[in-house]
Amino acid sequence: MRAAVQHEIGQDKLEVLDDVEAVGFGPGKVRIRVRATGLCHSDLSAMNGVLPQPAPFVPGHEGAGEITEVGDGVSHLKPGDRVVVCWLPACGVCPACKRGQTELCLAGFLNAGTPNFKRPGGDVFGFAGTGTFTEEVVVDAGCAVPIPDDVPFDIAALIGCGVTTGLGAALNTADVEAGSSVAIIGCGGVGISAIQGARLKGAAEIVAVDPVASRREAALRFGATKAVSPDELADAKQSVTGGEGFDYVFEVVGKSATARTAYDHTRRGGTLVVVGAGAMDDFLQLNMFELFFDEKRILPSMYGGGDVLRSYERTVALWRAGRIDLEGLITHRVPLAEINEALDQMRSGTALRTCIEI
Repeated sequence: MRAAVQHEIGQDKLEVLDDVEAVGFGPGKVRIRVRATGLCHSDLSAMNGVLPQPAPFVPGHEGAGEITEVGDGVSHLKPGDRVVVCWLPACGVCPACKRGQTELCLAGFLNAGTPNFKRPGGDVFGFAGTGTFTEEVVVDAGCAVPIPDDVPFDIAALIGCGVTTGLGAALNTADVEAGSSVAIIGCGGVGISAIQGARLKGAAEIVAVDPVASRREAALRFGATKAVSPDELADAKQSVTGGEGFDYVFEVVGKSATARTAYDHTRRGGTLVVVGAGAMDDFLQLNMFELFFDEKRILPSMYGGGDVLRSYERTVALWRAGRIDLEGLITHRVPLAEINEALDQMRSGTALRTCIEI
């Protein structure tokens, strides 16, 4: 079968090969025919080594498709079922799951160390224990979440990561207060989803911050009240908040420099929400006096900061009701054979989300 493979960490292009085989099928597993997958910035971060990932590997973790085969012991799924791939399934028995913090379950991360594929040259891993830049993938049954028939595969794929992460940051982690002021730094697919979440919660002012003009224009369509470039943020802070700072600032880039900027533009007693996934050697510096004196809350948001399955259901309900726009997030579509074009679209900032059609 075909799959896009990165042979070594640091390479900037993927090779689409026809000699890849999905492996590991057995009890508790399912085989999925991937129909659509989104390109998330985390895929780029894995490719360049910001996020740890063994190589060679198949990137992709934001996918949807159909079940083609189920292993022994799998009773809630059957061939033909439409599913979204969940890269962070909850085991249900670990301390985090028992506390209701299923987004902190480590079971899914443990899957990343087991090869999902093989080639004549040896084992191939799947990013985040999945690897959806492929025609077929074998995953734990818990990674396959059924979706209603009226949800297209491309929309379902977005729900699998970016939309859930961005919406959840506003709805779950921050629990944005109606009438508040919000700034979103980084307006790709996740940032735009956070904007939609802040709008749903009734934020009075939503300032979108991004260096790419097309993304700023898109942010206004999705609910931002103002869109500025990074060097205009200080002026926006002055004009929108009288210089006090925003009630909520979302960092959706994953870099210490933008996190520091976000902290500086959060009002005293306000909330900084860290959504972007950064590198382990990139340190955010804060002094102990400002931490005490400013009393700003710093809230990391992992995969939307809430129960993943409930978040999926909520997103579908909001989409059906017309309260959020998911179709508009897909700005580009390419076949798997042109995956490197999708990577260029992501790097240049011209795409909010590119759908890879398989």
